[in-house]
Amino acid sequence: MNKLKAVILAAGEGKRMKSKLPKVLHKVQGKTMVDWVIDTARDSGADDICVVIGHGGEQVKEALKDRNVKFAVQREQLGTGHAVMQAGDFIEDNADIIVFYGDTPLITAETIKKMLDYHRKEDNSITIISAIVDNPAGYGHIIRDENGLFAKNVEHKDATDEEKAAAKKAVKESQKEFTKKLASYADCYVNDAFGTAHRAHASTALIAKYFDTDNKMFGYLMEKEVKAVDKVLNDIQRPFTAIMGGSKVSSKIEIIENLLNKVDNLIIAGGMTYTFTKAMGGKIGISICEDDKLDLALDLMKKAKEKGVNLVLAVDAKIADAFSNDANTKFCAVDEIPDGWEGLDIGPKTEEIFANVIKESKTILWNGPTGVFEFDNFTHGSRAVGEAIVEATKNGAFSLVGGGDSVACVNKFGLASGVSYVSTGGGALLEAIEGKVLPGIAAIQE
Repeated sequence: MNKLKAVILAAGEGKRMKSKLPKVLHKVQGKTMVDWVIDTARDSGADDICVVIGHGGEQVKEALKDRNVKFAVQREQLGTGHAVMQAGDFIEDNADIIVFYGDTPLITAETIKKMLDYHRKEDNSITIISAIVDNPAGYGHIIRDENGLFAKNVEHKDATDEEKAAAKKAVKESQKEFTKKLASYADCYVNDAFGTAHRAHASTALIAKYFDTDNKMFGYLMEKEVKAVDKVLNDIQRPFTAIMGGSKVSSKIEIIENLLNKVDNLIIAGGMTYTFTKAMGGKIGISICEDDKLDLALDLMKKAKEKGVNLVLAVDAKIADAFSNDANTKFCAVDEIPDGWEGLDIGPKTEEIFANVIKESKTILWNGPTGVFEFDNFTHGSRAVGEAIVEATKNGAFSLVGGGDSVACVNKFGLASGVSYVSTGGGALLEAIEGKVLPGIAAIQE
């Protein structure tokens, strides 16, 4: 009989973490978190274990050298979701059991299943254990339950719609019982997890229903996040400028449309630049572009004009002949990029335009870099934006930086202390900016 094989996703240890020690190596009761998870896998019958690691991988390997595990190294700054996606083929070939630990410890088994479905080659089942180390009142233990923290023999493509619906209903009922039991242990409930506030998890949104308004509250971090978002969206000092980066217009539609009702200036940066540029008839070479969103880009430009919003786009770009830090580079007009070249950052003229708008602002929201800042040769634009925000902040502006890449930017350039607030939320912040009600926050405020 073959040994049971487990893959542990010890990811989510991105460089945005202030600690130099990967989170999975933090200790609870003398045992590292990844040790707890390895023990969970072995308790579930797995003998042959592989740990998927990202940032801090060498430290993890050294710490686990005596644990008889194998290693698979994924790219740096790997988040939990990306770990599942990128390791999908590896998991398919190697895993009977998956155990994960990461920045999003309450991600559900159903979510993992959906991610894995992108990579499934056969219709079969796989055991998924989502294990976290909890540390209430200074002592550590692993929570495993039907909350998605423990789900066994999750079926994939062979399940019928009726079976999936029945399973989902059963999980929801189990979640209610689980949270009712957890709530019975406490006199009050404190939620300090802004990073998961946009998810209706049992341990965030549901459990709060078992406490009255006087006995449920935000933690200090959550309170700061809520106040920062509220100040940007509802207590606006003008001019209000939002800098939106990112590669896809489609992923920022709702955010942009909501911001068009609030901002004075909207700066479009990052990969989205080239979709707008092509929509206006420009030549963008092989730059990233959503060809099916050209009409959308034109529509957003029209809406901005109708609402009196100053939509600020790049006029020049730093281009490269390959997607590499070592590629040949030059500057050119953003709408005159030659064939075989792609834009990887803004150019000096655009830096000046963006900086001038930012420095005149009194409320600033930054979400997304201006280019591929992970490559040192394409950091200049993002650094220029960050420095302009710091200068505006010194002159009295309120500045909120949020979203993983933007946070990584200000940390990389040593600018975090010069802005008003750096959000810990990625998806939570984006959904708040979109104007959505976040379940984790609503549950406390009800």
